[in-house]
Amino acid sequence: MGQTKVLGGLIEGAGTAWQEGLKTTNFTAIAGEGYFVNTTSTEITVTLPAGVVGTEIVIQDYAGTFATNKVIFASNGSEKIQGSTDDYKCIINNATVTLIYQDATKGWNADNIETNAASSVPLTVHYLVVAGGGSGGSNSNSGGGGAGGYRTNYGGTALSLNVATNYNVTVGGGAAATTSSPWNGTVGSNSDFNNISATGGGGGSGQGGSSSSGGSGGGGAYDTNGNSGNAGGYSPVEGYAGGNGQASGSHPGGGGGGASESGNTDGAGYGGDGASNSITGSAVVYAGGGSGGVSAGYSIIPGGDGGGGAGSNNSALGTSGTPNTGGGAGGGSGGYGGGAGGSGIVILRYPSGYTISGLSGHHTTTTVGTDKVTSFTSGTGTISFS
Repeated sequence: MGQTKVLGGLIEGAGTAWQEGLKTTNFTAIAGEGYFVNTTSTEITVTLPAGVVGTEIVIQDYAGTFATNKVIFASNGSEKIQGSTDDYKCIINNATVTLIYQDATKGWNADNIETNAASSVPLTVHYLVVAGGGSGGSNSNSGGGGAGGYRTNYGGTALSLNVATNYNVTVGGGAAATTSSPWNGTVGSNSDFNNISATGGGGGSGQGGSSSSGGSGGGGAYDTNGNSGNAGGYSPVEGYAGGNGQASGSHPGGGGGGASESGNTDGAGYGGDGASNSITGSAVVYAGGGSGGVSAGYSIIPGGDGGGGAGSNNSALGTSGTPNTGGGAGGGSGGYGGGAGGSGIVILRYPSGYTISGLSGHHTTTTVGTDKVTSFTSGTGTISFS
C-alpha cells in the first residue's frame, strides 16, 4: 500500500482521494473522491455525477447525525441509483457509504442506502401535547396550581400528515408566581400542535380568593368553609379538578388537579398525579398537580407525580412545577408565596425516514427503533416534514 500524500487540497490514498474539510451544504460529488459530510445543522443533498463502470464515491458521516438529518443522494439526469431514478438516502449514524457505479441499468449502488421517495413510508405522527402548569396561590395555606392540559394519541391512531406542509407548534409557558393581592395563582399558557390544543393549568386560590379552572383545576385555599377547586378538563378530557382547602388539622390548601386524578385524591392537600407516557421510548409522567400550603410546623406535602410542586409550610416559598412537564406549582403559606407553573412540552413521533425543519434551537431529535422522536421545549411557529 502506497504512502498517503496531499495533492491540491485532496488527501490521496489507495483508491480514493479524500477531500480536506467538511461538507456542510449541498454539493456535487466527483467520481473517485471521498467526503466527510456533517449534517449536524441540516440534511445535505449529494448530487452524483455521470458514472464510469467501477468508479467509487465514498461519503462518511462526520458527526454521527445521519439518523437525525439524513444525507440524500440525487442522480445526474437519466443516471440511476440502485436501478431507479428516485433519490436515495442514508439514515444510519456513523455510516460509511461507498457508492460503486455498475452500469447504465443499475447506476450507483451501495448496501446502506434506501429510497427517499415520500410514498415509500406514509407520514404518520403520534403526539403528546402538554400545556403550561398553573401557579400556586399565595399567603395563608393556599391552593396548589393545576397541571397543564394533557393530550395524546400515542398508543392509539396516528395522524396522517403531508410533507412540505406547515403545521403549527406552540409550547405553553408555566404561569408566573403571584406576588401581590389578591394572591390567587394564575393560569398557564396553552400548548398546540396542528390545532390540537392543550389548555393551561388553573391557578391555585390565595387567602380569601378563588382558584381557577384550566386543563386541570387549581386547588382552593384554607378558610372556615374550604374553597372549592375549579373543575379541570375539556372535551376530550385534559385533566381533573383541584381539591378543596381544609378547615382542620394542618389546614392545607387544596391540591391542584393532575392529568390522571383530582387534587386531594391521595390525601388532603396532595396534588393530583399526572399521566405516564412512553412516546419517547421510556415511561415519563407528565402534568402533575401542585400541592397545597400547610400551617407552620407541619410536614410539607409533596406535589403530584409528573412535575407537581410541593406546597409551603411557612418556611419557604411553594415549589415551582418542573419545566417541560406541565406541572402545577405548590401553594404558599403564611408570608410565603406559591411557586410558578412548569412549562409545557410538545413531542412528536414519526417514521425515521422523515426530517422536521422549523423552530430551530427549540427542539431535540432522537431515534427510537424505526421512528424519530422530536421534543419541542419552547417557542411558537411552524414546522414541516421532508
